[in-house]
Amino acid sequence: MTTSTPTEQTTGGAEQTRHHIDLTETYAAHNYHPLPVVLASGEGAWVTDVEGRRFLDCLAGYSALNFGHGHPRLLARASEQLRRLTLTSRAFYNDQLGPFAQALAELTGKEMVLPMNSGAEAVETAIKVSRKWGYQVKGVGPGTAGIITMHGNFHGRTTTIVSFSDDDVATADYGPFTPGFVSVPYGDVEAVAAAIDDSTVAVLFEPIQGEGGVVVPPAGFLRALRELCTERNVLMVADEIQSGLARSGRTFACDHEDVVPDVYVLGKALGGGIMPVSAIAADRAVLEVVRPGTHGSTFGGNPLAAAIGHEVVLMLQSGEFQQRARVLGERLEAGLRTLLGSGLVGVRVRGLWAGVDVEPALLTGRQVCEGLMERGVLAKDTHGSTVRFAPPIVASEEDIDLLVTALQAVLEEALASAR
Repeated sequence: MTTSTPTEQTTGGAEQTRHHIDLTETYAAHNYHPLPVVLASGEGAWVTDVEGRRFLDCLAGYSALNFGHGHPRLLARASEQLRRLTLTSRAFYNDQLGPFAQALAELTGKEMVLPMNSGAEAVETAIKVSRKWGYQVKGVGPGTAGIITMHGNFHGRTTTIVSFSDDDVATADYGPFTPGFVSVPYGDVEAVAAAIDDSTVAVLFEPIQGEGGVVVPPAGFLRALRELCTERNVLMVADEIQSGLARSGRTFACDHEDVVPDVYVLGKALGGGIMPVSAIAADRAVLEVVRPGTHGSTFGGNPLAAAIGHEVVLMLQSGEFQQRARVLGERLEAGLRTLLGSGLVGVRVRGLWAGVDVEPALLTGRQVCEGLMERGVLAKDTHGSTVRFAPPIVASEEDIDLLVTALQAVLEEALASAR
């Protein structure tokens, strides 16, 4: 966890940046709108572009890089496994899946895990398992299993998942959509209770809505939701893909209210920033509804993924990263709050994860991110004038101060121009 400072941006090499951007824009579909920077290497909380300019990474791969770029312990474990065995498919056993599954089950306090690859696959898996549990265990009528979701959610990009999104950009021209979902206001347990009927099998939610701008539910919501789901015999399914694995200052965001869901949905940081690794974790009464041939994945649970995921779990066992996220998050929150009234109109922080709302008449979120990039900081906007920050947990205190200073400079420049 070394301290770093940004280097001066070089004037040469711009042609390399232009070349790579042109190449990508020509041959890769335009489903993203990246900032005009071409990254070539990374270490810890810092990345370097093709021109040799260094940037503080304050997105961390949407929390996939909780442990930073190229963490030595994860690289060593991945390198070791790369030389041994990378893929077998689940048609055979391998010597890495069992230890990984045991470690992850123990970390979550659950009895079983079902490994997949991407976060969206894990969410789809949770949906399928919830429905099958509803038919085989709860006994809902054939073809009626319903799942309650929350307004402002982001769970992935598959057709089924965007079926319960209220983001017009995510849903436009992708219908018809999958039925069976009812969406209610986020953080409103009374609305959840009103939506539950005899066919409801699960409530799928994010303990913190990351894509929404690090939106934290009202205090007590998670506990009330847990009580409601238990009372009504409905699975509580927590999507901790972004919020879990130390990002929020606890192992899981549900831990902030000492709540244990029926199903954990995990991903992103579980792959250590090296490869996609995801899973759901639940007790046997839920996961044993899955039988051979009813669900699967060619790469899910492969030896390389399992080895990396296992190492991630081992790293989390000490509590070092959870504690570090809390301490750095307190420093970040203190710095951001000094900017309220000076360009910021809202600040939300949980662990080392922050969402800030910029005065809409002053700057868009995209403009803020462009200004931050010019000052050696990379971040990502979300809806309107909201920007979220999620530096790798290996960042230093000086790195956090740099983030706040850079944001302050962007806001002061915009305020000066508006006068």
